[in-house]
Amino acid sequence: MDIILLQDIEKVGDKHTIVTVKDGYGRNYLIPQKKAIIANAANREKLAVLKQKEEELAQKMISTFQEYAAQLADKVIKIGAKAGEKGKIFGSVTRIQIAAALKDQFNIEIEKKKIEMPDEEIKELGNYTVVLNFHKEVAPEVAIEVFQD
Repeated sequence: MDIILLQDIEKVGDKHTIVTVKDGYGRNYLIPQKKAIIANAANREKLAVLKQKEEELAQKMISTFQEYAAQLADKVIKIGAKAGEKGKIFGSVTRIQIAAALKDQFNIEIEKKKIEMPDEEIKELGNYTVVLNFHKEVAPEVAIEVFQD
């Protein structure tokens, strides 16, 4: 079954792309959840209009994203965590905590899925670098310091 994705779906495809999925997955999950629509002739024509509107909105947002990148250029995001004597964190630092720290420290909101981490989770104290994928053209690297809380 060919469908048009209405949002990014991990391991399936990006927003506004036409992909082929199994009939049951498309009919029973993606379409009822409004994550995709059937890729028939009428919807394919609407896709061009949707892409154009999305691109116009993204172009307006690029300047904002560039301001965010400049604001974060030489800054370090500080995240406190409880850790043992050898520096191993009780639990881990995740994308959710990084997004919350960005909001608290710099008043910048970003979706957690747009934060690209060196590993899936940070499990030790220290300095790390993450990539914030605001847009295809704006993806700054930001330093993170995980310290003993």
